Formats: sequence, C-alpha cells, structure tokens
Amino acid sequence: MTAITSGADEPVKKSFNEVWVVCTGHALTHWYPATFYLLMPLIGKELGLSYTQIGAIMTFQYAAGAIANIPGGILVDTVGRKGLLMALSLFWIGFPYLVMGYSDAYWMILACAVMVGIGNNLWHPTAIPWLGNRFSERRGLVMSFHGMGGNFGDAVAPLVVGFLLTMYSWREVVVMNVIPGIIMSVAILIYIGRIQSAEKKKGNKEEKGDVFEGFKQLLKNRSMVMLSLSSGCRSLTQGALMTFLPLYLANNMGYDVKWVGIAMFATQAAGFIAAPIAGHLSDKMGRRQIIMGSFSVTAVVILAMIFAGGTDLFVFLIALLGFFLFSIRAVMQAWLLDSTPKHMGGSAIGIMFGSQAVAQAIGPYTAGVLADSYGIMTAFYFLAFTIVLANVFVFFTPASAKEVKA
Repeated sequence: MTAITSGADEPVKKSFNEVWVVCTGHALTHWYPATFYLLMPLIGKELGLSYTQIGAIMTFQYAAGAIANIPGGILVDTVGRKGLLMALSLFWIGFPYLVMGYSDAYWMILACAVMVGIGNNLWHPTAIPWLGNRFSERRGLVMSFHGMGGNFGDAVAPLVVGFLLTMYSWREVVVMNVIPGIIMSVAILIYIGRIQSAEKKKGNKEEKGDVFEGFKQLLKNRSMVMLSLSSGCRSLTQGALMTFLPLYLANNMGYDVKWVGIAMFATQAAGFIAAPIAGHLSDKMGRRQIIMGSFSVTAVVILAMIFAGGTDLFVFLIALLGFFLFSIRAVMQAWLLDSTPKHMGGSAIGIMFGSQAVAQAIGPYTAGVLADSYGIMTAFYFLAFTIVLANVFVFFTPASAKEVKA
C-alpha cells in the first residue's frame, strides 16, 4: 500500500509527457491482443480448430489474468518501482506472441495465452493509479486519454496487421510485431525510473501500510463491488464480441482478412473518438448517467446487428457499437478511483480487472459452445443479455458523494 508524499509538502512538478508515455505503452498492451483477434481465423484454419477450441484460447488467457490480477494489484501497492512493473508487463505481453509464431501445437498456443493474460493484467493496476494519483485534479481527462491509448492500439492493430497479412504469413507478422513492444518497454523503464528518482531527490517518500487490512476494507466497499461486477459483464461482452465478430465476417459474410481488419478498425476508431467525450460528460453529468445510457444503446445495437446480419448495415452497426461500448472503460475506472482510498488504487484496479478477467474467461468459451450448438448468431443474443446485466449492476451502485450533493 503506497502513497507518495513530500516531506516539505511541496507539489512535485509534473509534465503531461508522462501521460503520453504511459498511454503509448497502454496502446501496445492492446495492440497485441487486437492483432491476435485478427490472426485467430488463420490460426484456427491452419490447426483445424473448432469454435469451442478457439474460444478456449481466449478463456485460458482471461482466466490467467483473473488469477494474476488481484495479487498483481497488491504487489503494485507494495512495490515502488512502477516503471519496472510497466516495462515488465509490456514485454510479458509481446514475447508470448513471438513464441506462438514458431509453434504448431495447440497446447503451446494455450500456454502462451496464459502468459499474455498474466502480463496484460499487471499493466492496469500499475498505470491507472499512477496517472490517477499524479493528475488527480484532471482524473477524468487523464483516464480518458489512457483509455484512448488502448482504443488506438485496438483500432490500428487490425488495420496494419490486416494489410501486412496480404504480404506476409501470420507467422512472419508476429515476429515483426514484437519489436515495438521491446523498444517501448525500455523507454518506459528509463522515463518513469527518472521521474521516481527525481521525486526521491526532492524529499518524496512512499508510505507503507497494512496492505491486507486495506484489502479487506476494499471488499466491503459496495461501490467497488458493484462497479467491478458491471465492468466484468461489459468486458465479457467485449471479449466475446471481439473473438466472434472477425469469425462471422470471415466465415459468414465472406470478407477477406484485409476487410475484416478494416471493419475491426472502424469499431475501435469509433471508441477512440468517443472516449474523451464520455469522460468529459461524466465529469459534468455524472458517471452513472453516461454508463447506463451507453450500455442501453449497446444492447439495442447488438440486437439490431442480429437482424442486419449479412448486409452492409451490419458493418455500420459495428462502428456504432464501438462508439458506445468501448468508450466507457475510462469512465468506470475514474468512478472506481473516486470511490476508493487513493493509497489502495492498485488493489482496487486489480479487483476490477480481476472481475473482468473472470467474466472474459467465461464469455468466449460460452459463446463458442452456443455458436457450435445453435449457430453463430446465438452468440450475439447472449452478448445482448450480458450488457443488460452490466447495466443492472450500475443501477444498484450507491450514489457517490458528488451525486448526493447534487
């Protein structure tokens, strides 16, 4: 459990460059999974995998993240070297995809997915509280920028990799793909490390507390519990959607890999545009109203996609879905940090992302079983239900102090 304080009570000079560096790293943590979604149909075809087996790959990844998230959050609140943790997380995400490029065994794909799940879910408990605490007066804005970094990686990766796959094999692409992650890991390690060294020279120190007692109090925080459950349902919807949407476009609508990449880019680009809008409106109107409105529209759009399957309208609805579903991550994270003690930010984010990982582990596999048993469109009905459930949890989240005053 850590909190940065100054012995002289003087504010530490901060540069917004910190935000851009961390956001770039966040973009790459999303770049690799977004690339994998696009590679999945090619890997599945080459290895002769069923929908259930493909869903199981993502389930293993998310399950590993679920197990690692909460211990990771506690570790972040205990360890002071945030730059090292972020750099380690980013490397840990990219390297397993390189290993996949040299593997023909299904079990090795599953093992690499586990490694990715652990690395990917160490990033958020480290980076989100770091930014939220250093820029607490502009938390909504900074969280939206951090979210935009993730949206940028999600959006650009399918577009770039889709075109690369027209020239290279998927195995060659994953080898090229690991280089940016290694470079950014080193950059983060050096940059954040220098910031922390400068803080120590100015007399700043990190206070230690009883991590486990603080963790027990977090579990009694109803706002944190409801928000974590809602965020889990939202992530379940997104994870299963991103797994089966490329499969539907490729196998049912006959899109080649380039056009699948463009369609997935449209989804994430819409979320990228909407993130700062949602963050700003949540600061002005309240987090609850923005989240519930977004989830309600998301459910309607998913149902509309079912009836528009096989038509050009389906692609338009994909972009509309991204606008409302993918922009809410930052708003939920900001609400969580608003509702929990500052010094327990890593653990709180770890719990939220642990909930997300559990839900994401359930989602792709469940959707895969439904798709194999009743047809792929059944999976989309399932996702409409899960996003409605997310809205129910938001409805029962206690009012914040800001809402009560209003």
